[in-house]
Amino acid sequence: MDVQLGENPVAHAIAQALVEGFNKHYRIFRDTSRRAKELFEAAHWQKQLDAVRERVQFYDDRVDETVARLHDEFDADALDDITWQQVKLQFIGMLINHRQPELAETFFNSVTTRILHRSYFNNDYLFARPAISTEYIEAYPPVYSSYYPRDRGLRTTIRRIVEDFDWQRSFEDLDRDVDLLMRATLAHLGEWPQMEVNCQIQVLYSAFYRNKTAYIIGKTVNGYQEYPFAIAVRHNARGQLYLDTVLLDPWRISVLFSLSRAYFLVDMEVPSGYVQFLRSVMPNKPRSELYTMLGLGKQGKTMFFRDLVAHLRHSNDQFIVAPGIRGLVMLVFTLPSFPYVFKVIKDVFGAAKNMDRATVKRKYLMVKHVDRVGRMADTLEFSYAALPLSRFHPELLEELRTLAPSAFEIDADKLIIKHLYIERRMTPLNLHLEKADDAETEAAVREYGNAIRELAIANIFPGDMLWKNFGVTRYGRVVFYDYDEIEYMTDMNFRAIPPAPYEEMELAAEPWYSAGPMDVFPEEFATFLLGVPRVRKAFLRYHRDLLSPGFWQQAQQRIREGYVEDFFPYPEELRFCNLFPQAASTGAP
Repeated sequence: MDVQLGENPVAHAIAQALVEGFNKHYRIFRDTSRRAKELFEAAHWQKQLDAVRERVQFYDDRVDETVARLHDEFDADALDDITWQQVKLQFIGMLINHRQPELAETFFNSVTTRILHRSYFNNDYLFARPAISTEYIEAYPPVYSSYYPRDRGLRTTIRRIVEDFDWQRSFEDLDRDVDLLMRATLAHLGEWPQMEVNCQIQVLYSAFYRNKTAYIIGKTVNGYQEYPFAIAVRHNARGQLYLDTVLLDPWRISVLFSLSRAYFLVDMEVPSGYVQFLRSVMPNKPRSELYTMLGLGKQGKTMFFRDLVAHLRHSNDQFIVAPGIRGLVMLVFTLPSFPYVFKVIKDVFGAAKNMDRATVKRKYLMVKHVDRVGRMADTLEFSYAALPLSRFHPELLEELRTLAPSAFEIDADKLIIKHLYIERRMTPLNLHLEKADDAETEAAVREYGNAIRELAIANIFPGDMLWKNFGVTRYGRVVFYDYDEIEYMTDMNFRAIPPAPYEEMELAAEPWYSAGPMDVFPEEFATFLLGVPRVRKAFLRYHRDLLSPGFWQQAQQRIREGYVEDFFPYPEELRFCNLFPQAASTGAP
């Protein structure tokens, strides 16, 4: 971009309006995140869930406001190319000492792509790559605090770390919990390593709030070794605080940050500093996923697409139709060398699907607003995603032309998908079961039923519960990923099949009972789920109650009463109350 900054008051005013629009967004975003501490202290669990859900909309609201302002004050559609290029240069200058420059650049892209024609979506007009470094941005309060156990002793230091979060609610017995934490850590390490001269414990300044738990995230640096940890802080039945567990394996902490869970509420002045710290704890977790889990979904999308473009530049395999049973609503494809799947809404749905494109979009948006409790894959949603045409396999191109011709267009060497969903790739559960032995089948079926249970008590009814709509993660968890038929549990009517008036009617092709659009007969699940004997045996062993209305109606009742269930992103056996049942909290739920 060969443009002089010069004196252009219009460009400067537009850049200032863009900065002000972003600053307003992040101020509101941060106020919501900061309030999470108060909600945790007050045990206002439903309000905390509401805050996570409402925060999803903040970004688009501020983008819409800023777009409207640029149209009203500057007649944005009439601006020439030179002015837009100068707007970008002026904007860069305004970010020199900004605390969230990478987020502001993404906000700039979001606003300007609403105004400019797609032919302008290039480096001259948008931030295709970062212009401002996020390294070493100073923050107050600092991104993390350092503690030195050589000076005070390990036990005293751990207690001090917990106390420094200054929760306005007393602990049941913090000395006991620190002892349990040290016992669990020693069991994990085998023996205490000698403290080196540089030994320190680094702890992120803000706690991470989600559901009914606050998480302290940090790492111990000792010599050349680093030991990550996450400490879960919860309320007991009497309203006192206690330490529930400590996670010490990087992969378990990574599961805590899984995209199949609700986003965290975290108060961050410099989010890039938090992401950099988290990457040191979870080096295999992409920065895009970390930004998303911190509630910064648009930044997650920006970084994901940059990663995809870079991957395409350094690979040569082709996009292909995803393996598995073809869906009735979505055309799904994948790039074998990239661990994601890409979903396009078909033009015509299968005969069994009574819905339209707008309904499907609404269902996928619904997933952003609910507590996914580790059982629903998050989705990245893109409009007008441009991908290299040469990387599409002929079979996939033919499917796109046949099943979704209105969903894409070809522009020179680019295939532009007008609306696209992207999810982490998993092994479809039906394919997993085909290859599983008896033990693996039992484990997968048990996990499948647990997924359905947890979704139900989180107020989500999957709708289409076929095995093909669930996937198995690399950690063996079963996750739901097909959302075109999901509904809120509280909107459903779970019924028992009434007795047939006479025996012959049970053999009739048509049912003898009427059913409304929201009626569900759990007895029918067995017909389409349990045809394979070993699958049926495992399901009935663990989940027989899912085949009768009782479980579902009871779950509905608890939701309507306002009860927020406990969901643990770590195994029950790691909780101190199970590791050390004689010593742990007597009031733990």
